[in-house]
Amino acid sequence: MKSTSITLFLLVFFSFLTRGQRSLEVWPESDTTTTFYTVKGERSGISYFKKHQFEEVEYVPKGTLTFDKFHTPDVIYHWYKKWADQYPDLIDFYEVARSFEGRPIYQMTLTNKKTGKDTDKPAAYFEGVRHSGEITSSESVLWLTKHLIENYGKDPQITALIDTKTIYLRPINNPDGVNLYMHTAQRNRSTTRPDDNDGDGLYDEDPEEDLDGDGVIYQMRKKAVGDELKRANYVIDERDASGQLMKRVPEGEGEWLVYPEGVDNDKDGRYNEDGIGGLDLHRNYPENWRPEPGVEATGRGYTQRGAGPFPLSETETRSVVLWLLSHPNISVVNSMDTSVPMHLRPPSTSKSAESMFPEDLAIYKHMDSLGLSFTGYPWAGDVYETYATRNSGGPGDPPKPSPLFGHGPDFGYFYYGAIWYGDELWNGGRHEDLDGDGEIDVYDGYLWDQKNNGGRGYKPWTKFIHPDLGEVEIGGAHPKFFSQNAPPSVLEKWAKNQALFNLAMSFELPQLQFDDVAVKALSNNEYEVTVSWTNTGKLPVALEQAKLVKIVQEDQVLLDIDRKLLSGGENAAVVITSPETRDKTFYAGYTKAGESKTASFKVQLKQQQPVKAKIKLSSTRGGYLEREITIGN
Repeated sequence: MKSTSITLFLLVFFSFLTRGQRSLEVWPESDTTTTFYTVKGERSGISYFKKHQFEEVEYVPKGTLTFDKFHTPDVIYHWYKKWADQYPDLIDFYEVARSFEGRPIYQMTLTNKKTGKDTDKPAAYFEGVRHSGEITSSESVLWLTKHLIENYGKDPQITALIDTKTIYLRPINNPDGVNLYMHTAQRNRSTTRPDDNDGDGLYDEDPEEDLDGDGVIYQMRKKAVGDELKRANYVIDERDASGQLMKRVPEGEGEWLVYPEGVDNDKDGRYNEDGIGGLDLHRNYPENWRPEPGVEATGRGYTQRGAGPFPLSETETRSVVLWLLSHPNISVVNSMDTSVPMHLRPPSTSKSAESMFPEDLAIYKHMDSLGLSFTGYPWAGDVYETYATRNSGGPGDPPKPSPLFGHGPDFGYFYYGAIWYGDELWNGGRHEDLDGDGEIDVYDGYLWDQKNNGGRGYKPWTKFIHPDLGEVEIGGAHPKFFSQNAPPSVLEKWAKNQALFNLAMSFELPQLQFDDVAVKALSNNEYEVTVSWTNTGKLPVALEQAKLVKIVQEDQVLLDIDRKLLSGGENAAVVITSPETRDKTFYAGYTKAGESKTASFKVQLKQQQPVKAKIKLSSTRGGYLEREITIGN
């Protein structure tokens, strides 16, 4: 007995000790005692990389929040915590999950708590940085957060929005990946969970290397000689007299070979094909999920690289889905990436007209146009057709629709029945046809960089002696702050315009409002209670798809009277004679945008005293309303 007690004490003691260690853990981005950044997880390659700080990133919060640099998760969370302390009646800031490596994933709920609970109001949800390096998206969420908070009480439309709606904001859904991206030269697609990208049975054994020590993984180009000419698939773009730009051509028709900066660690002839992680959080959603290549048994089915071992295998994706399913009051979602740019929506595996209700498709097309009015992106539409065919394709290779599986927008519409976008921000500088050839392409982006960005988007090709390839040149487009994300000089424009589209969608949320609640005396001490309401929003309380999958309940009106007065059968002091259903609830269907509806109850009083009651109007996505009434004289 004594031994059991001691064992129990030790278990409890070490449990508290471990819990304390976790809360006091120093993450590599904050550890000033080392110059190396270590990634958690067991992998075949190295897990530590030299730290680097980029001039384009703000690592310590300033006194004023500006958008002339990108912000680390710690800086973003600094502002979220500060706002939560300043505005406790408007903001809740909380942890929703822990990442693969154990970092907290934070979220904000923004609504006027004095006007009701967040779950009793129509809602929107906006998310950034699902993909590690696509950090322009988190800046857009941050910009929107700041804009809403600073304009509450000043701008009537924003004040009304926060008083009557709820905005959920998750600026960073992948803190592991973005911290690695911002504190080292490394890049990765999504989660840092070790993954066998090249199918050789090894995990993360061939990461990128910053060979020249400048903190950035550029490209390497090698002039092909001998047998290499059979594989050469690049030439110098003849439009660029400086020789900076490379152009891809069919294999064997080029003069150069191009590789990402690094070495072939596993000696398989490929460079950096199996770096840190590799699973794609935007292929891990349950709707239309497909297995990874090599897992599908027949060899004839569809597969999806990056999908993970099973739907929602990754805590980052799972936390989003579980949050949304437990908050069905959300009608609008935008979980953003970079770069195309495009307002990207469902469907991802079929044509819109084939798989969407016409009424829902009309709403999406309206949102497409609304988005373009704020951003001016060249494309808005579905993944399967618009995204896949937006470019002309190469000679003899016309574009055709192409499916994408396990994709967020498909989950958002087909499973969750909401307006869901996965917008892509930034365009690699391809703003206008600067060379006048009738196309806006990578050369125009290069010219824009030279004209408007001081040439910082490209590194001049510089000779380097590679340990395996011999003489190469390192250079090309900056992968982090030009190819993938907007340069700081134009960052706020891109963050702001995208945020204003998200705000515009929030203004269109459904909203049920009482028009009138009237009590009318009838004969024989009977009363009629009539309730009328209107959906004053621009969205219905349920898309047709939401009705089909039963993600929302139909609108309901309840006449709530003290149960003691209703008990006793025929001898009850109060009897609700209509509706005749046992639950005495009026089921009103789904209220469309701008539609008005009416419900009526009949109540028999068998006592002389008047009765206090509440009218409760309940809509999953249109909000919850109460009105107190008195029945009887």
